[in-house]
Order: sequence, then C-alpha cells, then structure tokens
Amino acid sequence: MSSSYLPATTDSIAQALEAKAPSESISILYRVLENPSASPEAIRIKEQAITNLSDLLRQENRADDLRNLLTQLRPFFNLIPKAKTAKIVRIIIDALAKIPNTSELQISLCKEMVQWTRAEKRTFLRQRVEARLASLLMESKEFSEALTLLSGLIKEVRRLDDKLLLVDIDLLESKLHFSLRNLPKAKASLTAARTAANSIYVPPAQQGTIDLQSGILHAEEKDYKTAYSYFFEAFEAFNALEDPRAVFSLKYMLLCKIMVSQADDVAGIISSKAGLQYLGPELDAMKAVADAHSKRSLKLFETALRDFKAQLEEDPIVHRHLSSLYDTLLEQNLCRLIEPFSRVEIAHIAELIELPIDHVEKKLSQMILDKKFAGTLDQGAGCLIIFDDPKTDAIYPATLETISNIGKVVDSLYVRSAKIMA
Repeated sequence: MSSSYLPATTDSIAQALEAKAPSESISILYRVLENPSASPEAIRIKEQAITNLSDLLRQENRADDLRNLLTQLRPFFNLIPKAKTAKIVRIIIDALAKIPNTSELQISLCKEMVQWTRAEKRTFLRQRVEARLASLLMESKEFSEALTLLSGLIKEVRRLDDKLLLVDIDLLESKLHFSLRNLPKAKASLTAARTAANSIYVPPAQQGTIDLQSGILHAEEKDYKTAYSYFFEAFEAFNALEDPRAVFSLKYMLLCKIMVSQADDVAGIISSKAGLQYLGPELDAMKAVADAHSKRSLKLFETALRDFKAQLEEDPIVHRHLSSLYDTLLEQNLCRLIEPFSRVEIAHIAELIELPIDHVEKKLSQMILDKKFAGTLDQGAGCLIIFDDPKTDAIYPATLETISNIGKVVDSLYVRSAKIMA
C-alpha cells in the first residue's frame, strides 16, 4: 500500500475505474481509504471505494487481502453508523465467499469478527456474523460446533424478538438437524421459521429458501406430491430473482416426478419455457434417470449414475432418493425374471439382468430375508431355489376369532355379575 494518500473525491474513484490494470485500480482505492478526512462527503466516497475494492480483490482471487481489509477498516467503522458497518462487513464476507476454496479462511475471519464485535459491544452485527459462522461450520461438516453456536444464538435472538434474523437462524437450524438425520427436530425448526416469517415481510429469496427446505423434508417423508408443489414455489421465486438455486429447485421437481412414476412428464417440463433457461448437466442427469425409469432398465440407470456422478451421487438429496428407487427397480426386475423358475442358476439371472453375479447374489439373499419371495440360495451349486407360496391354513384365523368372541362373552358376563352382586 502506498504511503501517500489520495483525496476522497469522485475523481479519485473515476481514476481507479479508468486504470488499465486491476492492480493499479486496487492501489488507487487503497490510497483513497488512507485519506484521514472524516467529512460526510469523504466518508461516502470511502464507502464506494470499499465496495469497488472488494469486487476487484474478489476478481483477482486475493482472499488474504480481503481478510486484511476488514482489519484495516476498524478505525473507519468508528466514524460510520453501525448499520453501515454491518453492510460493509457483509459485503466483504460475501466477496470472500465467492473465491473458491476459502472455507477455512471464512471461518477464521468470522471467528475474528465475532471477537471484535463482542469487544466493541456491537450485538446486532455479532449475531449476524455468528449466524454466518454457523452456516460455514455446517458446510464444513462441523455439526456439533455449529449446533452449540446456534442453540445459544437462537435464545438470544428470541429474547430480542428480531424476527427477520430469527427466520434465518430457525431455517439454518432445520438444515443442520436434517444433515444430522434428525427429521422431527428439522420439521420443528422449519415450523418455527414459518411462524416467524408469517408475522413480517420476508424477502422473496428467503421465502424461496423456506419453500425449498419444506420440499426437501416432505420428500424425505415420501410425500412427493406435496414436495413437488413446494419445489415449484421455490423455483418460481428463484427464477424471478435469477438465483442459481433455481436450477436445483427444478432438478428436485423432476426428481419428485420420477419418484411418483411420472417419468414421462420430465421431458415436457425440461422443454417448457422455464426449463429451457436451465438446460445443462443437472437437467440432463434427471432426463437420463427418467429414461431409465420409463424403460425399467437397470443398465441405463447405472449408466446415468456413472455419467452424471457429480449431479446425482454427489448431491446427497438426489442420491438418497435414487438409491431407494434403484433398489425398488432392481427388486421388481429380479422378481419378474425368477417368476418362471423353480430352480435357476444365479449366473443366468445375472446375465439376464446385466449385473455382476456377486451384486445379484447379495440382493437375492436380502430379498429372501425381507420375505419378498420364498426361496433359498444354494451357494455350492450357485443356484437359487424358489419355493411355492405356502398356503395359509384357514383354521388358525377362525380359531383366533372364536377365542376373541369367547373373551368378549366372558367379559360381558363378568360385568353383569358385578352389577347383580352390587
């Protein structure tokens, strides 16, 4: 940073914008920030310089400089209102978040800012930085630390009755419990977020996030029709804002269609006006799965999983539901193939279904244990022996019904005798 400062004027900002190299623009903006003037006009120019500088440092991927910028600006924060300080801190943290592979640096910066806000007694800013820190910890799979931080923060915010922040925190808590597979608590937190949101104006992006989380939880309970309607609401909100989450909402809408055996609708949704805006690997992956499901083809299903690994297997929500769908499809295909046989080689079944022998053998043994069909595996001979379905003897249910009726008669006689004796 240069030792000679520049005047905090619009001309200095224009000079920075007109500079040929980004490094030159950054140097000019740093020199503007060094200006000791504290006049209202100078402060306004410096705020603009900070915004421009954050953008340039992000474009140049200078993550450490962004972090140091927050430390350098602390004396400046004493000159401006607390609300503007919060805005600047958020701008710089958001800029840092857009630089790849900076999760640890973001966590470190947020922890540093929490300590500073505690020392400066800036409660409003501290609560928002702590909420951001909890979100980063959750993304880094530090679930216990994130949950501890949130549980203390949520009590404090409820006491202050900051509804907008409360919606954010309840929603974050719902996502955290969902990641820990605690569905009852995830639903309770989401209900709390909806309750708080109903009493205030919620920005469309936040409402879309609530609908997206609602869809995810309903899908987890196998209520795919309700989940689809929530994903649709989220998609409309994100699509209007041109938010990148719109494509994921659309992807989950297609997943719901596939899970309710309406895979034929997938192509129509993708080719609609809204769907055409988001053509790409995410939608191609869902189309491949829909084609495999329509044709009941495990080979096409596995090909889709292999070709679109990043879009299907690395998305935990899609992966969980597709694993269930794959198992169901595999069971249906195996039941159809073994139906004509009373004894069949496992290798023959594997050949018909085009899957490895050990994979088929493992699934058949699981189906026998789950009583999907009656049979046994003769591993010595490498055969599957299918038993005829045993016929249930009608005498046992009739006997149980008779005993139940006798019990009712005895109870009735006991009640009558008790009345006579009284």
